[in-house]
Amino acid sequence: MGRSTGKKRNANSTNGFQKQCNNNNYSNHNSHLNGKSNGFEPARNGRPHFQSRSAKQNSQQSFAWMKYASWAFGATLAVYLGYMNAWYFNTLHENRLWFSNIKEVEREISFRTEAGFYYSYFKQMVFAPSISEGLYALTHDNDTENWRTINTLERFNIYQEVILSIVYKALSLVQNVQAPIFFYVNTVFNLHGLYLISLYCTAWLLSGSWLAGVLASAFYILNREDTTRVDFTIPLRESFAIPFIHIQMALITYYLRPTLTIAKQRVSLVLITLSSFLFVLTWQFSQFVLLLQAIALYGSSCLGMVPTNKVNRLLLIQGVSILSVCALQFFNKMLLGSLAFSFILAALLDLRLQERRPSPAGMCTRVAKLLCHIVTCLTLMVIINVSIKFTIGVDADEHIFKFLKAKFGIDNTMDFDARLYSCNGAFVFLPMDTIWRLTRRLVFPLYVVTLTGLLMTLAVAVYQNWRKQAEIAKGKKDDEAPIIDTDSSHVLSDRPELAYLTIQTVLSAGLAATILRLKYLWTPHMCVLAAFGICDYRIWRALLQRLRISSETAIQGIRHTATLIVLAALLYITLDKVYADLEELREFYDPDTVELMNWIRQQTPKATVFSGSMQLLAGVKLCTGRRLTNHPHYEDKELRERTLQLYQYYGQRTPKDVYDIHKATGTDYIILEDSICYARASQQGCRLPDLIDMTNGHMYSGAKADELHLLKKAEVGRFCDVIQRQQPEYTRYFVLVFQNKTFRVYQVL
Repeated sequence: MGRSTGKKRNANSTNGFQKQCNNNNYSNHNSHLNGKSNGFEPARNGRPHFQSRSAKQNSQQSFAWMKYASWAFGATLAVYLGYMNAWYFNTLHENRLWFSNIKEVEREISFRTEAGFYYSYFKQMVFAPSISEGLYALTHDNDTENWRTINTLERFNIYQEVILSIVYKALSLVQNVQAPIFFYVNTVFNLHGLYLISLYCTAWLLSGSWLAGVLASAFYILNREDTTRVDFTIPLRESFAIPFIHIQMALITYYLRPTLTIAKQRVSLVLITLSSFLFVLTWQFSQFVLLLQAIALYGSSCLGMVPTNKVNRLLLIQGVSILSVCALQFFNKMLLGSLAFSFILAALLDLRLQERRPSPAGMCTRVAKLLCHIVTCLTLMVIINVSIKFTIGVDADEHIFKFLKAKFGIDNTMDFDARLYSCNGAFVFLPMDTIWRLTRRLVFPLYVVTLTGLLMTLAVAVYQNWRKQAEIAKGKKDDEAPIIDTDSSHVLSDRPELAYLTIQTVLSAGLAATILRLKYLWTPHMCVLAAFGICDYRIWRALLQRLRISSETAIQGIRHTATLIVLAALLYITLDKVYADLEELREFYDPDTVELMNWIRQQTPKATVFSGSMQLLAGVKLCTGRRLTNHPHYEDKELRERTLQLYQYYGQRTPKDVYDIHKATGTDYIILEDSICYARASQQGCRLPDLIDMTNGHMYSGAKADELHLLKKAEVGRFCDVIQRQQPEYTRYFVLVFQNKTFRVYQVL
């Protein structure tokens, strides 16, 4: 509540008012004699002419209209930039593939690996006789994993495909205008237009200027190699999920403002709940992002930067979102056993305990208390997580922790799953060339400067807050409570969202530095904070006041000029490449894969079962609808074990071993890829055949000296190579039925 500066009326106040009037009349009389005015218009015909109140009111109304006009222009510009972002990525996608002109099978093949796997469910639902039959087929799926009936809505995050297919089937007008694949692609690009609007609004909210939104949008679009990959991985889960998490963060930025009315807070919470729910619904790895966000919220509350009641509400929203999606996914165990859910429960419990305990008076005591609460919260998280996993039997995510242990050298494992992730280029540490590109395009240096300033400000704010709370505690103890202005107890009192975003971006940077693929969660933060740092009014006011510049007009002019200069420099550096990218016209060309898919559709029955690499089988499912033995969605322990067994055809195994394995899974055809069998390793021991040999305990190319005692020389040659010789021990079990320059298909007899 604001403070009233008026005084209660009494007799003395009346006398004071009369005295003030007399003084004003005297000064006004002198000013009229000098032909000037002090609150009045100049004298007319020798008589003072009083200025009407309407002039001042008109000035205020004019200022209000200018403010509304600026807001309307900024909002319109946000929508326009969002539209242009969607158009830009759609154009790049079209120019790279000539997507509108190639055959349908080529369009589908262009959805590589798991992208094609997810899109296949949209296609399946669109061409289902009815929505109910389509949903039944998804919940009783016998084709995705042969001889296993699975509920795909439980196992995979494909509700977005279900919703889009229902919308497409319901809108006959859209069906007449767009083919299903174009509707799907355009929807994803439009969602990323909304994503850009959320970044624009976050920068606008932080700085108070829509110019910051323009600059953040420019940073995002013109650094697209490092901010997004949606133009070539359209159906991936993060292509749907990342826009929702940044919409949620924009809403949290608004919600954490201390001046919001109750009604605005409630609306914000509803929208935060919706965006959080959609984020969890669309990505199986959302739990790790929510874990970082929960840590940032918990940390900002422990430091006293964000009100605990608001943090509790946001943590509850996260927990409710996880539970809601868990229920929609037929009680998916992986969500219940996630670290995010366990941490949310632990944080809520610990924050509740903090509210019941009085704050210590000493600074050292406060630091000790903070460390104690952090340890308590982490311990509770581990206890809760282990208890949940033990109770419901969760083992689907164990490969993730094996990978992390191997990555950080905690366990020098030769586990196949851990090595498969470690050898994937998307899961390496962030390379320095990424930082170099971001530096050349200005965003990284501005981000570093801004983040450094924010961290210093956060440290000062925490110190000020703890010191004043210590004074309050000491005063209460001495019965001499000092008068503390709680509305300005520290430098971030009226900007708690900055404290939260500072912690959040540090955690996101750590995640991106660890896993390259997750840089797309960090770089949008970078764009927003860099734009905020160059356009924030308070930053410029603090800097210019040191130079003895305090004019409001000068401060506003300088900060907007600086923003425009940075924007102009960015455009100068990057526009040539943007135009070159837009002018580069290519065409999708993969005749060998097209030939393979056409052969499968024309020469094999619908119920035929295929075995092959996970990436290729996703395309087989999408383009042909045939049954599979394995697929790229790797979050199931039984499937991971099956995949390792099936991949023995790239190992040094006998034909009888390979035959028995595939007969046990009902395989009719094996697809072998020469690009895998004869691959050259980019890293030592990272070819798929090497990984299989390593797992089987066989000597592999490039084995390390400390591994030799664990390996032995195989007694047979590599199956995928030796089978080409058509020796009797191989033709007894397998017969070649299709071959081109890339693929060989063998029928299992």
